[in-house]
This record gives sequence, structure tokens and C-alpha cells, in this order.
Amino acid sequence: MHPRLDLQKASPAAFKAVYALELFVQKSGLSRAEIHLIKLRASIINGCAYCVDMHVKESRHDGLSEQWINLMSVWRESPIYTPRERALLGWVDAVTNIAGTGAPDAEFQALREHFSETEISNITVAIGTINVWNRLAVGFRSQHPLDQPAVAA
Repeated sequence: MHPRLDLQKASPAAFKAVYALELFVQKSGLSRAEIHLIKLRASIINGCAYCVDMHVKESRHDGLSEQWINLMSVWRESPIYTPRERALLGWVDAVTNIAGTGAPDAEFQALREHFSETEISNITVAIGTINVWNRLAVGFRSQHPLDQPAVAA
């Protein structure tokens, strides 16, 4: 697989617009863990290797546990996530897969039990933003960097 194009070079204005959304998300008042949860889960759903690699590394850097990170793809079967995180994960799944889910009332109600209307608005913008990044990275075949392989002792 080869990269198709670099958005930042091909259309600096488009990159700037998407990056402005990213800056909003970073300053939205959502916790770092909530932002990581949103970005990592949506990137897993969208099959974006570039973004999964980036968000796993960022999550680790910010102190989230390996187990919390590793079980994200099977979150419904794991008790590691709090009720608040589970509500957020359900909303990420519903909005990321909106064509199939229609953003069900049950998922929205679960979210309302833990978040204010402002937080829900910011969460939904964050989900939309990572979905834009995922579509750009997958569509343009962005390549994640390869880490140096560990050498077995």
C-alpha cells in the first residue's frame, strides 16, 4: 500500500479547516482519557491503522493502562470501563456507524445519564472530527511509522 497524497501539501486550506476542529476538541473541556477513548474507538471501527497507531501511543504516553487500551475493540465484553466510559463508547459506536444505527435513543439516553448537554455536544463534535481524520487517512492511504522491532533476549 502506498500513500496517495498528503492533504497538508495538496490542500493547506482543507487541512487548516480540519485542524481547527481538532483544536476545538482539544480545548473543549473533555478529559484526555475521554478524547483518547473517542479517537481510539472510532479509529478501530473505521479500520484506520495510521490513527490507531497514533492514538494507542498517545494513550500510553498519557498514562492509560495497556489493558484499557488493548480491550477497546471488545469493550462490551470487558468490565474495565466505567459506566461513564461505557456510555461514551456506546455513543462513539452509534455515531461512527450512524448509517446502520441511526444514533439510537437508548445510546443517547445512556450518555445523558453521565454528561451535560454541552459535553454531549462537544463529544459528538469530537466523534465527527476523528471520523473526518480517519476518512482522510484511510482514503489517502496514510502510512503509520514502523517502530523498531523488539529483540528477544
